[in-house]
Amino acid sequence: MNYDCNKLADLLFPNVTGTVAELEEKYPDRKIMLVDSLAASSGYGLFVEMVADLRDLGAPIEDAYDWAMENRLNIHHWFFSTDLTFFVKGGRISKASGWFGTVLKICPLLNMDNLGRLIPRYKIRGKKAVIQEIVNKMVEHAEGGKDYTGKVFLSMSACEEDAKAVADLVSKTFKKMDGKPVIHNIGTTIGSHTGPGTVALFFMGDSDVRSK
Repeated sequence: MNYDCNKLADLLFPNVTGTVAELEEKYPDRKIMLVDSLAASSGYGLFVEMVADLRDLGAPIEDAYDWAMENRLNIHHWFFSTDLTFFVKGGRISKASGWFGTVLKICPLLNMDNLGRLIPRYKIRGKKAVIQEIVNKMVEHAEGGKDYTGKVFLSMSACEEDAKAVADLVSKTFKKMDGKPVIHNIGTTIGSHTGPGTVALFFMGDSDVRSK
């Protein structure tokens, strides 16, 4: 079975029907199916890789499309940042809150909701505590809990040691996961919002938390 998962699992932009029409005109012999992944950064990467795994197992494109639509909200995106500078510059928090947060070493823990928006969920004091808490969220929400057998991706922005600390804790906690956690650079879109010092964790889990 041979089809292009990058065409199947598209993207962060909802208004692409014109692009699809152009592709259908350019490639009339191909089947093009549009999926809004409601994902970002390596969450999008994990989503596309899982669809590609289905393709490699011989699933027809229709089955891969159905799986993508049914499971796109099950890709968890959890982020934390140890540097509040860009949150202040972007107007997400006030200068006063940024100053107090920096003094108190507050690290916001965010996730992505069912509309693909980053939502602040918790204020954690200290890097060590937020690293533990982001892994706790995976224990709470991953398929099978600590018996999770899926893949794990991470992204980071100029904080490789922090990402490795999360990856090491994930490896110690989830003994049955598929391979080792894979660390990527966070990318310009999310990185421009969060700035340096951001680590993101991606895995398959329940969809309830993204609906809140």
